[in-house]
Amino acid sequence: MKMSFTAVGDAIIQRHMPFGGYPGFKPVQQFLAKGDTRFFNLETTLHHYESYGSQYSGGGYLCGPPEVLQDIKKFGFNVASFANNHTLDYSYDGMAITLKNVAQAGLPCAGAGLNLQEASQPVYYESPTGRVAVIAATSTFNPAAMAGRASSYLPGRPGLNPLRFETTYYVTSDQAKNLKQVIEQTHIDDENKFLRANGFAPPVPKDTLTLGNYNFKVANKTGHTTKVLKKDLTRFKKLILEAKAQAEYVLISLHCHEMQDMSRESLPNFLQEFAHKCIDYGADALVGHGPHAIRGLEIYKEKPIFYSLGDFILNIQDLKKAPADYFESFDLSPDATISELFEAQWARNTRGMHVDPKLYEAVIPFWQTQDGKLTELTLAPVELGFTYFSS
Repeated sequence: MKMSFTAVGDAIIQRHMPFGGYPGFKPVQQFLAKGDTRFFNLETTLHHYESYGSQYSGGGYLCGPPEVLQDIKKFGFNVASFANNHTLDYSYDGMAITLKNVAQAGLPCAGAGLNLQEASQPVYYESPTGRVAVIAATSTFNPAAMAGRASSYLPGRPGLNPLRFETTYYVTSDQAKNLKQVIEQTHIDDENKFLRANGFAPPVPKDTLTLGNYNFKVANKTGHTTKVLKKDLTRFKKLILEAKAQAEYVLISLHCHEMQDMSRESLPNFLQEFAHKCIDYGADALVGHGPHAIRGLEIYKEKPIFYSLGDFILNIQDLKKAPADYFESFDLSPDATISELFEAQWARNTRGMHVDPKLYEAVIPFWQTQDGKLTELTLAPVELGFTYFSS
């Protein structure tokens, strides 16, 4: 069976597009239309501020009017993910209202729900050439945003589908001695020691030094590695097998801001590990997004892995309202204006996302498959208008 796909990364859409589109809209729309299945990641909440802001945010409290979904549909998108660091910007109600609005727009949406079972389950799009399953998750999230599993006794907790990983830092023996001395003399990790000693936290291996949430091990040279938690790999394997039994094609969406170093383009170890495992378990493609930059492409076992497609829509400075927490995080009065807030955050557009042209570059892949195997792949570069926004 022959199937075709197009996909983009993050759509941070918080205002309407011009009527009829913008210069260059038509060619982008026409390229997207080549795929029977057309995927995007929704990285904003969509409501009319019916809910309060969470105590935390994904780096800013994103919110757009639900009507912008009609602008999204002008492009022809037909399936979405909503698992990212902004899913819970406006708490549980903001997430639930967003999901309701996306459903009313007729878009199957994966990655968030009223409990972990719902947030992690595949959603299905009935394409003209076969059924497509989408499983969405994010590795970048506040722990309080993670959905909780329902039990026989209690309902689950609303939230997003998490992909968790653990980081191990390696130090030399001399560095370990110095680090141990600092930890002991400053008592900086006493709380962790107390919790472990009294059964409130699991023990750590004897060859491991802890400092808060950081684990250190002795090695020949310094560095660090990241690895997906085994229980999450087990969980995703089960999800993929279920999706494979129900659909002709399984697409994984992963929102990942984490980097291996200071470069947005760098791949953390766990990201490639997870992508490969998903393909090993039976997934047919992985679409990555999150770092606001383009990352590499890999063909693994004849399946495409797009580690990050970059941003597709980047309306990051278009809020009408914001919670007091957002203003106070920049030492502003909650009565300050939105423009004053952004001036403080972005230092009058001299730092952050507005000054890096790489963040205004994206790529849209079109690919075709025959019986699940990749037969054609075309990449279309997209420029989001850095010159316009930075002028």
